Amino acid sequence: MKVQKIRTVKTTLTSQDNPYLQKTWLPNYEEYDVVDLESKGRIPEDIEGVYLRNTENQIHEPIGRYHPFDGDGMIHSISFKNGKANYRNRFVETTGFKMEQILGQSLWAGLMEGRGKSKLPGWGAQGYIKDSSSTDVVIHSGKALSTFYQCGEGYRLDPITLEQLGKESWVPIDGISSHPKVDLKTGELLFFNYSKYEPYMHYGVVDSDNNLKHYTPIPLPGPRLPHDMAFTKNYSIFNDSPLFWDNKLLEQGVHATVMHDLPLRFAVIPRFGTEKDIKWFEAEPTFVLHFNNAYEDGDEIILEGYFQENPWPPNYQGAPQGLERMMAFLDLHLLKPSLHCWRFNLKTGVTREEKIDDRVLEFGTINREYATRRHRYTYSCIPTKGFFTFDGFTKQDLISGSFQSYKFGRGIIGSEISFAPKLKAIDEDDGYLVSITSDLNTNTSECVLFDAKNINHGPICTMPLPHMVCSGTHSIWAQIHEL
Repeated sequence: MKVQKIRTVKTTLTSQDNPYLQKTWLPNYEEYDVVDLESKGRIPEDIEGVYLRNTENQIHEPIGRYHPFDGDGMIHSISFKNGKANYRNRFVETTGFKMEQILGQSLWAGLMEGRGKSKLPGWGAQGYIKDSSSTDVVIHSGKALSTFYQCGEGYRLDPITLEQLGKESWVPIDGISSHPKVDLKTGELLFFNYSKYEPYMHYGVVDSDNNLKHYTPIPLPGPRLPHDMAFTKNYSIFNDSPLFWDNKLLEQGVHATVMHDLPLRFAVIPRFGTEKDIKWFEAEPTFVLHFNNAYEDGDEIILEGYFQENPWPPNYQGAPQGLERMMAFLDLHLLKPSLHCWRFNLKTGVTREEKIDDRVLEFGTINREYATRRHRYTYSCIPTKGFFTFDGFTKQDLISGSFQSYKFGRGIIGSEISFAPKLKAIDEDDGYLVSITSDLNTNTSECVLFDAKNINHGPICTMPLPHMVCSGTHSIWAQIHEL
């Protein structure tokens, strides 16, 4: 194993009282290259591709209250080939990152503060925060695309070397939200954005050669806060949730969310359709953070995601003063998301929905080769009670109803898992689950591989990393042919 420290980014951070700047959320400032990671257990030779994971890392002393989604994005890349694995990590060098590096201080207030505290105009749906490009990462047209959840510029990196390739050229003026989707069958990337200006949402399609081919409005009644989208072979699906900014406070420049007395609405639009082609469906009110898959079945579209029983939670008890609402919305056990199914009949306009499971689960994944068709297996993360981390993950067989789960152990937390198909996979769960875990008992992190058929057996191999990796949000796996 060869370990090389590439650089250490200088920090001015002194805050100690925010729980999301401590322990598993302690920011990383070192960038590494590690060739041929050591492994406890043999790395299989039939896994070939790359696992990308993002993290949020606050570099400078924040302006006012800090939210973990304010931190600068860092991508961690673990590439596999011929039974060996290499690791790299790099900050996403956004415009905001570079400016704050030059001046050695924070220039933008975060999600918890008002417009007047930022020293410069900003990005995103709020209009004054920093595009930290820290929320999501996908691979499209052979490159990684890093995005920010309240809409930003989108940044390209080489998925293996993490070479910075700059801003994405086709991103519209309203930016691009996190959770663009890549259709592996066509190579197309589907995306959306949202803003405080009519028509409040747009949808676009980028082809496999990274050219913007379609861009159209998805008109909404007012500013909304959608977080995710879904797609089938022929349609794209967007949502208008009743959880959005309080309109009266918004007139005063205050971005405070409330639950409105409205249904959850879904817009179903043909992949290259326009606003006249949209079909709207109403459903039980909730907020959906993430969807797993959608597919067509005769006249119906079936959509799987996580229904929040309590999208407007009570204050977090015991939070530091001023962080009660933030910490409530980061505690998934207060929001109570569970695996859920919506069925939209394109002929009758009727919505049917059903709960798949009662357990508190979120951040799901499937074998991406099965996207847009009926999948059998869903893998979900088990949230930590009271904190935005994960204690383990589950495997749900949607046909037999069987259920497996694995807990990482006391003091060990995980990150979002991704499914890596074997090179010669013969069925849907013939592959591996990849994640990064952090052990607070030893202040270390490692990459872990599980046999997706038998997660109860624990990891088949673990690969120690050169530092403890800060917690984050999302990850992606890409097979070698996608790079």
